[in-house]
Amino acid sequence: QSKGSKMSADEISELYDGLKQSYLTDFDMMLTGYAPSAEAVAAIGAIGRDLKLKASTKTGSFFWELMRSLRLPHVVLDPVMGDEGRIYVDEDVVPAYKGLLRDADLILPNHFELELLSDIKIGSMSDLTNAMTKLHRDHRIPHIIVTSVRFDSSSPVISVIGSTSRADDSPRLFKVDIPAIDCFFSGTGDMFAALIVVRLREAAFDEGLFASKAWQSPDETDALDLPLARAVEKVLGSMFTILEKTKTARDAELDNMSGPQGALEMDSEKRLHLRKTKAAEVRLVRNLQDLREPTVTHQVHALAKTESWTQAKIP
Repeated sequence: QSKGSKMSADEISELYDGLKQSYLTDFDMMLTGYAPSAEAVAAIGAIGRDLKLKASTKTGSFFWELMRSLRLPHVVLDPVMGDEGRIYVDEDVVPAYKGLLRDADLILPNHFELELLSDIKIGSMSDLTNAMTKLHRDHRIPHIIVTSVRFDSSSPVISVIGSTSRADDSPRLFKVDIPAIDCFFSGTGDMFAALIVVRLREAAFDEGLFASKAWQSPDETDALDLPLARAVEKVLGSMFTILEKTKTARDAELDNMSGPQGALEMDSEKRLHLRKTKAAEVRLVRNLQDLREPTVTHQVHALAKTESWTQAKIP
């Protein structure tokens, strides 16, 4: 049922050129999203590199020299490629994203996308943390968050795994477990990405890390005390609360459409799907307070020794 067109690489570049000509590129952070082709991914990467180069080479005043380290834009890469074992972009998008990893300060792959980026088949928590460690080590990525982690599709829990690297590129791993909500929502990945940009910036400021490269905490900072961990807690607090409210509203809306939800089964399969999808539209605007002041519903905890990375297993 979707309509419209995809932006080409030339259109993306042209849009950025227009922003530059209007002096509208003074960004603190850049968040990428879905890119339909390898050429589009390359165009987005060129924008990120240009923003960092512009910020690192601009001179002319004592004030600028004093503030330069605070102004380097942070690139948050959401490598949208697929989910649950299925790629929904062109095959050449995968190596294109791999080519951008060294330019990223934070990446947000899901379980399947982490497999694609690391070339490690992930069937356990140990495999997953080994894959994260490989990306820290090989591509010098400061921050990684892996979403939608569930090794058993029947599990009532979904995990989010995060890590900020130390100076030697070793990981500091943490995990947040949240109950799975029995409802299909569209756009939750975009919601997570948008919120983590805000919350990571906020947490880094609170810890006085704006002058630190990539907002990385000192090596002695424990995984549970990382700004990234604090940011993930707040983001998931907002999301879990809003999605639960959305599920409640969805169920009530479906009941009101035609009596008990079972009566909807008389609809055609397509019409039923569209009704449920519309009813499950995430209630963001109606729950702004949960975005502004999230309640931390699920706390971070360290990975057990049996779950954490093993140097010998990393390819």
